[in-house]
Amino acid sequence: MAVNKDLDLAWEFVNNTNRSLFLTGKAGTGKTTFLHRLKKDSLKRLVVVAPTGVAAINAKGVTIHSFFQLPFGPILPDADLNNPSGFNRRFNKTKINIIKSMDLLVIDEISMVRADLLDGIDKTLRRFRNRNKVFGGVQVLMIGDLQQLSPVIRETDWQLLRPHYSNGFFFSSHAYHQCDAVTIELKHIYRQENPTFIQILNEIRNNQLSTSGAEELNKRYIADFTPEPNSGYISLTTHNNKAEATNTLELDKLETKVFSYNAIVEGKFPEFSFPNSESLKLKVGAQVMFIKNDSSQDKRYFNGKIGKIIELTKDEVKVQCPDDDFTIVTKAETWENINYSVDKESNDITEEKIGAFTQIPLRLAWSITIHKSQGLTFERAIIDAGSAFAHGQTYVALSRCKSLEGLVLKSKISSNQIITDNHVITFNKNAEENEPDQFVLERSQKLFQLDLISEVFGFYEFLYPVNRILDIFYKNRSSIEGKVEHQMVTIKNGVTNLLKVSNGFNAQLRNLSEDESSSLELSSTIQERFKKGISYFKQETETHIGAPLKEFSFTTDNKAVGGDITKNIDVIEELFESKIFYFNGLTNNFTTKRLLELRAKSVFLAKEKPRKSRKSVVDGTVNVDLFELLRVLRNEIAAKNDLVHFQVFTQKSLYEICEVLPLTKDELLLVNGMGKTRVDKYGSSILKVIRDYCDENDIQTQSDETIFEKEDSKKDKINTKDLSLELFKSGKSINEIAFERELNENTIFGHLAHFIPSGEVKITDLMSKGTYDELFKLIPKTTFENLSDLKMQLDDKYSYGELRLVSEAINSKI
Repeated sequence: MAVNKDLDLAWEFVNNTNRSLFLTGKAGTGKTTFLHRLKKDSLKRLVVVAPTGVAAINAKGVTIHSFFQLPFGPILPDADLNNPSGFNRRFNKTKINIIKSMDLLVIDEISMVRADLLDGIDKTLRRFRNRNKVFGGVQVLMIGDLQQLSPVIRETDWQLLRPHYSNGFFFSSHAYHQCDAVTIELKHIYRQENPTFIQILNEIRNNQLSTSGAEELNKRYIADFTPEPNSGYISLTTHNNKAEATNTLELDKLETKVFSYNAIVEGKFPEFSFPNSESLKLKVGAQVMFIKNDSSQDKRYFNGKIGKIIELTKDEVKVQCPDDDFTIVTKAETWENINYSVDKESNDITEEKIGAFTQIPLRLAWSITIHKSQGLTFERAIIDAGSAFAHGQTYVALSRCKSLEGLVLKSKISSNQIITDNHVITFNKNAEENEPDQFVLERSQKLFQLDLISEVFGFYEFLYPVNRILDIFYKNRSSIEGKVEHQMVTIKNGVTNLLKVSNGFNAQLRNLSEDESSSLELSSTIQERFKKGISYFKQETETHIGAPLKEFSFTTDNKAVGGDITKNIDVIEELFESKIFYFNGLTNNFTTKRLLELRAKSVFLAKEKPRKSRKSVVDGTVNVDLFELLRVLRNEIAAKNDLVHFQVFTQKSLYEICEVLPLTKDELLLVNGMGKTRVDKYGSSILKVIRDYCDENDIQTQSDETIFEKEDSKKDKINTKDLSLELFKSGKSINEIAFERELNENTIFGHLAHFIPSGEVKITDLMSKGTYDELFKLIPKTTFENLSDLKMQLDDKYSYGELRLVSEAINSKI
């Protein structure tokens, strides 16, 4: 159990708290194994990212830059990532839903992440999550070893970053300083067993190589060392050109036939992420290294195992490794490039394969760079650290070896060849002095549970959209009709009161939690208070937010204003639905697991539920069709005279006209907003539409009676619809009938549509077959509240009458 103490503590912090965590440890302490276990067994919704393509492929994650769509250059603290230049910052809905619903972000190889890059991640998470919380409230697990490879920062970039950061490492970022992360170091080394070698590695790691340590290490210096054939030694060097030159030279020495193995690249798999050569050239007798763990059940090889090729065929490579009494038959292996997506049924964050790279998992291995050796384990290695030029290189090279006996130095190592950053030493020292214990874990677990409960009873997010709608209403009173002000004021007052109560309630729970020695889930006192809170807040939320929401309705002729109101009322409805979803799911008690499940599912509520048909003011008038006819007329007049639509008549006037149905200019003058100038200019056209509408729908008004008195009362009044049908059957078009009868074309269209149910007129008599087919496909794909809403969303080429007929036809077939 002592061996796994640090691993167990790390596991508890990651899975049962929301504390961000830096998981570190010397080479070979099991960091990668921990990550694989986490991906397999954690209950949290997680995403894995890494700073480079190869690191991302190895971690089975994605690169930081691709997931967060960050620029490759410096990201200054005051940079506005939402106003980009030269890179794409448009996040699709799937990516946004992943960010909103994930619990845990894992950053592998954190030692290579620049400070400004971590701050860029913080900015992006705040954008889509909680702007007031570091990392948007997401827990971040950072995995890596600061004594290994450091971030690469060009001098020109550092000149820009220097005023903002004390150094380039991730721990100097503003986000890291704010996130109150704990550091856990895995101390048990699985790779090395020799205490003397482990001590030497620790001294080098801490830049404190002792005289005795140096003497012991330099015993492994062997001048002009030439390994025996088949002994399996690999040479580690600092520069890539040295490694490639050695491998090419040794391969050329072999007189055997060259076999070429070409990789199969499928889908999206960028070249910078290729885990092996696209064209691999091998010969019998070549020394090679496996670069992937054996995916078969035999597990005959691992990443970093050295061997010699003894046979080559078209599809197979046979390798004999030192100390093995068997031959390894090696076939092509596949590396997958993944992207994160959301499962359509379960809404789980899933790994979606978007590309694959298939190649023989071998690399020429007479030599390799120290950089590429990170994460590998070698039985025998020749170290050329004399040209070490960067922080951590010497330590990385030496720590690849399993033992001192398998190590050969090409040059002696002295303390001045051990390049270690003083900032790293200071950070590690502070972390070691403040390593968390069981008390910190239990405290963090309580705070995590209290934070989750606070989310359930939090109402702060309602304030902005409510205040925004009121602000829009007060600035645009003249163009908005409906039940807006009273409903929003009621919700605002309700939210304000709920905030006061929830603040007190959450404070009370925190005070009660101080007396609890174990998890809050096990506290009967906390659970009882929680259940009472659920009951109270559910009732108050339904009364003071849900009820006014149901009453809310509006209409406006200003598209921008209407769009802004709709956007914010959608937010309020989503928040309300989310609260009720929480309350219904937590009526019995709370558990961390249940709260996490509900939090993730709440993100997808709006997506899963069809959008509510929001009540419109237009729906409240008896003469909805007339409202649309007059709105179309207003738009036509405005376009013809180069006016804004409300200059013809306002939305309030339109609504009142549909209620009172004026049939004379004198009656039209009585409508609010219809002054003499407007009536003189547009009155005749308006009155013609109203009369046609009344005629078509057999609506009789006082004005009609006065007119009829002047006519021969005995004269039979011909049915207007029958007359239109008669003219249509005679071969006249709608346009010709309207001209002859001095009626609006929309009115004639309505007359003829009356005869569709009887079969005397077909839909395709009133519109082209192409228009009918287009609308039959378009309408079911469109979410709309009424035909006016539908018309505004679709192309203007479709008339109101066409939309109504096709909608009725679709409904009759459902």
